[in-house]
Amino acid sequence: MVMKKVPMRKCLGCGEMFPQKELVRVVKTRIKPENEEAEESFTVSLDLVGKKNGRGAYICKRSDCFEKARKAKRFPRALNCEIPEEIYDLMEKELKENE
Repeated sequence: MVMKKVPMRKCLGCGEMFPQKELVRVVKTRIKPENEEAEESFTVSLDLVGKKNGRGAYICKRSDCFEKARKAKRFPRALNCEIPEEIYDLMEKELKENE
């Protein structure tokens, strides 16, 4: 029987490699403008299931890894967008609830 390859991802906080299912995905999704003249905008959120569309980055389920990545500004670098502080606070709260 052939063994399946387990996808590995690197945590933005600690930099260690883990199986993808052990990490939480942070995803940047595009919001479609209501009219053609409006600019495209993006939203950043946690993807606990791992099925949302968009560009993703991975983080450990520990809150200290989240803080390391936030302090080092690794989320904006990985997702290619600026992230407001309110979004960070919401993600941190959601991460602590699911810890």
